[in-house]
Amino acid sequence: MPIVEIAALTKRFGNTTVLNGVDLDVSEGEVVAIIGRSGSGKSTLLRCINGLETIDGGRVSVLGIPVQPGRLREVRRSVGMIFQSFNLFPHLTALENVALPQMVINRTPKDAARANAARLLDRVQLSARADAYPSKLSGGQQQRVAIARALALEPRVLLCDEITSALDPEMVGEVLDVVAELARGGMTMMLVTHEMGFARQAADRVLFMHEGRISEQGTAAELLDAPRTAPLQQFVQSIRHKG
Repeated sequence: MPIVEIAALTKRFGNTTVLNGVDLDVSEGEVVAIIGRSGSGKSTLLRCINGLETIDGGRVSVLGIPVQPGRLREVRRSVGMIFQSFNLFPHLTALENVALPQMVINRTPKDAARANAARLLDRVQLSARADAYPSKLSGGQQQRVAIARALALEPRVLLCDEITSALDPEMVGEVLDVVAELARGGMTMMLVTHEMGFARQAADRVLFMHEGRISEQGTAAELLDAPRTAPLQQFVQSIRHKG
């Protein structure tokens, strides 16, 4: 059974259809990169999987649990999400930011939550900054704390929404290195990204979204080196020009 199942997913904002009949299955351990122009529905797709947006048609399930009101707490125990903005609590240290969700959501005792937070900060190479507040951390460090916080709830699926877009270029690599390590460790991930080099390196499958649909999908080489449709050809050309 796929770990994420999406069928005929439709999402509208007012009169605008943002997702128009999306069908997608994601297998456990698979890393799926989602690319496309702004407004193509990429981030909305992730938010529908996590229940942050209600859907207008079709169905979404994670581990067989339907993503719908009344079941969201179950879903979110299995789905972690990392955003463009780090969303850390400014009045808490890095360690406290990672420990708090464990205490609130899983009701983990404080000492155990802090010990696990310390282990996870070590995993993202931030042990030395455990007692630092977000204002004293670089953007890359804050995003690594956000990754550790998402991992603290032991998700089966990790959703990453343009997690490097708010970072200075020199900080992008340190965050992508952590994500690549998670991919090598077998974490199921769906990543909205504009880092094509990272998509080539880490993704098992790449989806190109256009006008609310999955227009093309395949390996990174298939999509980026031999795009079949005109929209993807234009998208790839625009990336090359920026490079």
